[in-house]
Amino acid sequence: QVQLVESGGDLVQPGGSLRLSCAASGSISGIGAAGWYRQAPGAERDVVAIIRRDGSTNYIDSVKGRFTISRDNAKNTVYLQMNRLKVADTAVYYCNAEVALSDSATWLDYWGQGTQVTVSS
Repeated sequence: QVQLVESGGDLVQPGGSLRLSCAASGSISGIGAAGWYRQAPGAERDVVAIIRRDGSTNYIDSVKGRFTISRDNAKNTVYLQMNRLKVADTAVYYCNAEVALSDSATWLDYWGQGTQVTVSS
């Protein structure tokens, strides 16, 4: 069974840093485009950053210069380095990725279970 497992969420003070990880596991041969999304209480889930197969990236304006999305293809893992965190960054962060199944040429879209990031003094 294919899974995306996020980790790294925590309670941090404003100005602090966190690194989120999203590891794909199961019978897979790799991951394609991937992204980090977040959902604050009472709000919709919104994209934060994406990384394509070629490594190119895009960010929402509010995190540019503070967050960095990266990937380790050998580990089938995507990261989100978050620096200079603000209270407004508080949300559940979700990973989304295209995953190539190892027993076919099929690419499927998966979501992780989410990891809580709380920025508070």
